[in-house]
Amino acid sequence: MQDQFTGCLLGAAIGDTLGMPGEGNPVNLQLLAAQIIGLFVAFAAALFLPSGTIAWPAGGVFLILFFGFVIATSLWLLRYNPGLLTERMTGAGKPDQKAWDKVFHLMAGVGFFTWLVLIALDAVRFRWSQMPLPLQGSGVILLLASFALFFLTFRENAFLSPAVRVQKDRGQVVVSTGPYRHVRHPMYAAFILYAFGTTLLLGSWYGLLPALVLIIMVAWRSVREEGTLREELPGYATYMATVKYRLIPYVW
Repeated sequence: MQDQFTGCLLGAAIGDTLGMPGEGNPVNLQLLAAQIIGLFVAFAAALFLPSGTIAWPAGGVFLILFFGFVIATSLWLLRYNPGLLTERMTGAGKPDQKAWDKVFHLMAGVGFFTWLVLIALDAVRFRWSQMPLPLQGSGVILLLASFALFFLTFRENAFLSPAVRVQKDRGQVVVSTGPYRHVRHPMYAAFILYAFGTTLLLGSWYGLLPALVLIIMVAWRSVREEGTLREELPGYATYMATVKYRLIPYVW
């Protein structure tokens, strides 16, 4: 749980999707499928309805890349860490989630999809932005880099809940290996790459400002989350003293 925005965004998506629960398998596969399909519909609607057309190659590339990653990561978690997959699917809304974090989830969700709508209006419907194709290509690189860091974070942290809560029910411990050796919130660091990569790939200059707002929201959440972890998770204060940076090495 030490890092999660994609808790609300990528996290709920990387949840529970493949078929029917098997014996000994804690993952609700029907819920997983419903979550991924529902998220796909929401993303597609937020992008293509405001754009007024389905003839938007960049929008199609974005959906293919993002949901290819979501499905691939879901399959990996289903095989290697089904407990984390279940937590990603069901952690938000549990009784021990901090009240302020529930409000944050709502605000972040509204802000995120408003951002996608603005990008579609800018890049396609009204064409306020004229972004060079090579710059859009750089967005693909940033997006893929974010996926790589997201995956490394999932692989390393079995307690990566979408909710700010200390998972006593799962025996949560401090994670200090992998990307957590360098920053305390690698998931949030990956979201920075994701936000800028998405905006560039989709070709919207106007999308950069709300992307920055979402990043600031995530940074604020990281500070509040650390307060919870420092008070409730044994060893986290020592970890904070050892790993100095929250999101960006040598910067913050």
